[in-house]
Amino acid sequence: MFRVPARIALVVAAAALLLPWRAVGQQSRPAPAALARSLQERYDRIKDFTADFVQTYRGGVLRTQTQERGRVVIKKPSRMHWTYLVPERKEFVSDGVKVYSFIPQDRQVIISSVPADAQATTPALFLAGKGNIVQDFTASYAEGGTPDTVVLKLVPKRGDPEFEYLLVTVDPVSLQMRGLGARDLQGGDSTLSFMNLKENQGISDKVFAFRIPRGVDVVTDGAPN
Repeated sequence: MFRVPARIALVVAAAALLLPWRAVGQQSRPAPAALARSLQERYDRIKDFTADFVQTYRGGVLRTQTQERGRVVIKKPSRMHWTYLVPERKEFVSDGVKVYSFIPQDRQVIISSVPADAQATTPALFLAGKGNIVQDFTASYAEGGTPDTVVLKLVPKRGDPEFEYLLVTVDPVSLQMRGLGARDLQGGDSTLSFMNLKENQGISDKVFAFRIPRGVDVVTDGAPN
């Protein structure tokens, strides 16, 4: 699987769930599978979106925490452009065929192929618009919500090398997503929050055309050029 980066790939699989659903009270909330189905139906109608994001990761023996900020552009199928701005600039771009990972201070661009459907993990398939929440995940309600929110836990039906499960927290009154999360296989926790989300803007494919800067090392599929 392309690493875009790994923690982003985990949580952003649920990013497309940043969608409204019919407001219901805690006492009459739908079955988890029904909510998952509603999210999938809504996601099917979204062709692209842009947003500012804040990503937080807590992991390791000392449970240290990091936070990063930036902007993301997503377009089906298989196109993504992540631009990290704080605390350091990074770019992760998929043009639908290749994935480019660039950290300016390393002066290196890593190029890999977008995986075939059979080789891709569930997050990659879902981001590409080829996966299905109902088919690929087992949904259940999780603890951690408040009187104003519910938390949907999504466990991949087939083993995934990147993460154990995803968490989606929704406010059914405001119809807004309150939080997205993922637990990776090393016990780390990722969260991703979106602001200024805009959907179906008719984004040009040019946004996903990455130009390799001059003077950087290029590594293709693990082999330096």
